[in-house]
Amino acid sequence: MKRIAVALLLSIVVILPGQAQNFLKGKVLKIDMSDTVAEKGSESTPFTLDLGLPIGGFDGSKVSLLSLERALEKAAKDDDIAMVYLNYDKLSAGTAALEELRECLARFSAAGKPVIAYGAGLSNGSYYIASVADRVFMHPKGSGTLNGLGTTQFFLKDLLDTLGVEVQLIRHGKFKSAGEMYIRNSMSPENRRQYEELEESVWSCMVEQMAASRGIKTEDLRGWIAGLELGTANTWMEKGLIDGLKYKDELEQYICHLFGTTDPDKVGRVDIREYASKVKAGSGDKVAVLYADGEIAREGNQIAGEKFAREVEKLRKDESVKAVVFRVNSPGGEVVAADIIRREIELLGKEKPVIASYGAYAASGGYLISAGCRKIIVDNATLTGSIGVFGMIPNLGGAVKKLLKVNVETVGTDPHAGMGNLFQGLNEQEQAWYQKEIEGIYSDFVNVVVNGRGMTYEQVDEIAQGRVWSGKDALVNGLADERGILLDAIKAAASEAGLSKYKVVTYPQQKSFMKAMREDSRKGKDLPLVNTLTEPGFKAMALMPFVTFDPEIAL
Repeated sequence: MKRIAVALLLSIVVILPGQAQNFLKGKVLKIDMSDTVAEKGSESTPFTLDLGLPIGGFDGSKVSLLSLERALEKAAKDDDIAMVYLNYDKLSAGTAALEELRECLARFSAAGKPVIAYGAGLSNGSYYIASVADRVFMHPKGSGTLNGLGTTQFFLKDLLDTLGVEVQLIRHGKFKSAGEMYIRNSMSPENRRQYEELEESVWSCMVEQMAASRGIKTEDLRGWIAGLELGTANTWMEKGLIDGLKYKDELEQYICHLFGTTDPDKVGRVDIREYASKVKAGSGDKVAVLYADGEIAREGNQIAGEKFAREVEKLRKDESVKAVVFRVNSPGGEVVAADIIRREIELLGKEKPVIASYGAYAASGGYLISAGCRKIIVDNATLTGSIGVFGMIPNLGGAVKKLLKVNVETVGTDPHAGMGNLFQGLNEQEQAWYQKEIEGIYSDFVNVVVNGRGMTYEQVDEIAQGRVWSGKDALVNGLADERGILLDAIKAAASEAGLSKYKVVTYPQQKSFMKAMREDSRKGKDLPLVNTLTEPGFKAMALMPFVTFDPEIAL
């Protein structure tokens, strides 16, 4: 009913501009989807190359997902904001972030304020976000299509065989596919099944939401996608997926009509970044949002085990922090580092409510560190689970002999003194030793989930085995509790702590670009162009499902 009412309002305003009581009052909140949306915002580096690429691999300016969500929540109640104008071109956001922004726009629209979307090119992501708008317009010469989700994987076994490189993969979990690219030349049946079901789960949710927003049947939309029936702007119009074709000046006049004027200068506008910068964090006791963003390792610039654990400890000891949202956006990583973090989160949870909020992925080690949280909130598109363990050891002895004509021999005090080096393979006894280690880590992982989720070992083992699940499916199999955005997790945490008024603070606190440079300089570090780890040997990993190169192994 609300969407129909807004549609009628827009029609009346355009057809009968004399009815001033129907005109919008306030400003247009502009959202440009070409702005990079990230878990955490960042400042721009002061040094850029001619192509606009930042030096040293540092990203340019990003806007945080949390700031956008809080801005849209405030705007829905702000009498000074009349509508949202969304430019969907040059999309720069992941699927899970789009899902959360789409939900925020839907709530804004449900508050009785229109959302207008415009652009020249539509694709899976851009139409997913645009379709939530009350009116979707397209440039008359625009185009695009919906083609579904897909993934491309590379398999290196034939190349490695040619080079004389042997990779020994030791794992527990028939779906734990991260190392398969090194030992196979095609997908395993389990891996293919996993990806097919995962992609279908995420895409079906997206299609259902797009179809529902436009009032069409899901099966019709799936048929158009399968038949590649979408292309030119006219085809999108014919299917009822957009509302009109307009040049930019025509769209400008359309918006002017909504405000009862023909002069664009009389329509106030504010960019979402500017508006978000003025949204206050609140007052009173604190609800902390703790970001675990990136791979988990013992050291490094992402989620470094002991360093990150100290951040958790600070929150536990800070009496002004009454609740914590553990925002996880991690594909996993090194086992010991993950367990160090898990333990600190466990200690924190004994003193304060900790709510987990999952972004794009909270898989493997990312799930391990958060499985014990009081509640787990996910997006439909979240990739989670991957409860499994693997380790890999490359044998370069054959390669250096074949390519470099170098022979390598190892002399040691005991029969297994050279076990795990890069120039000899494992024998059966050594493989059995590593497999036993892997089995123990897997069992420990499952028990963490058992204790955190209140399930039996058998229940967890059945949905584990290294398998990756969508957030939608995780709600069914018991790995998650609710679907919701980051703001929902913050409200849940505040409620658990009994807070009606609170201030939102984020951790770890971000260092400025220049401060990070100064600290690295004092530590004698070079600015990294590529993050290269050189520690050789075996690493028991609980890693990402879509890895294309294992950064823990230096070839």
